[in-house]
Amino acid sequence: AGTQRARAAAQTLLHVPYGDGDREKLDIYFPAGSPKNVPAFVYIHGGYWQCLSKDASGFAAPPLLSRGVAVVAVGYDIAPAGHMDAMVLQVRRSLAFLVKQYSGIRGVYLCGHSAGAHLAAMVLSTDWTEFGVDPGIRGAVLVSGVYDLEPLLHTYVNNALSMSREVAQRNSPMLCVTGAVPVAASCEVLVAVAQHDSPEFRRQSQEYSQALRSAGWSVSLLDLAGVDHFDIIEKLSEETYVLTQVILNMIARA
Repeated sequence: AGTQRARAAAQTLLHVPYGDGDREKLDIYFPAGSPKNVPAFVYIHGGYWQCLSKDASGFAAPPLLSRGVAVVAVGYDIAPAGHMDAMVLQVRRSLAFLVKQYSGIRGVYLCGHSAGAHLAAMVLSTDWTEFGVDPGIRGAVLVSGVYDLEPLLHTYVNNALSMSREVAQRNSPMLCVTGAVPVAASCEVLVAVAQHDSPEFRRQSQEYSQALRSAGWSVSLLDLAGVDHFDIIEKLSEETYVLTQVILNMIARA
């Protein structure tokens, strides 16, 4: 419902293809007037890599659009059709496409929730020379994310993903932090976790933020009271919500 309201109220480009796959598409929400040199808030949805889509990912747009920030919702192939290596590559390719196609973007701010936070964290470890572009990532907001995939190998989550240990290891942000240091100087990272997230989400958020900090990143850990794994992200539709305000302040500082 929030996404439908955002689409009705904003200037949009929907289902913009960044590749040939059915889900390799972006929804782009532009602020009024579509001025040049706008920052872009790029949202990667969660759903344990096997449900949800970009079509329900525009709910956070209105508060950001009102401050002159474009919002981009990323689609990617979910399991079982999508595999972990491919999902990570798709999200990286989507970002390269975005900044090449829309030269008016000045600064990218990643945001991902749950599985989307995992994918956003993997973007931070990207060697962008392989894509021929510097996307200019200025901030990353990782919300209730998964940063170590190995604990999932023997759970129901992996039934659809069919990850091997090798796939889980090379796609675990916790194991990719050291290679990401060159990006660290220009990117502010916020790791957010809900008071009522499960102990495993909370543990991984704390350990990943510590790993980033040890590797030289500018990182903050925000423990949000009174929210759970779902409303921690759904409340981004509210301008007065603390995480919305933190995001707006991050963009304003840059």
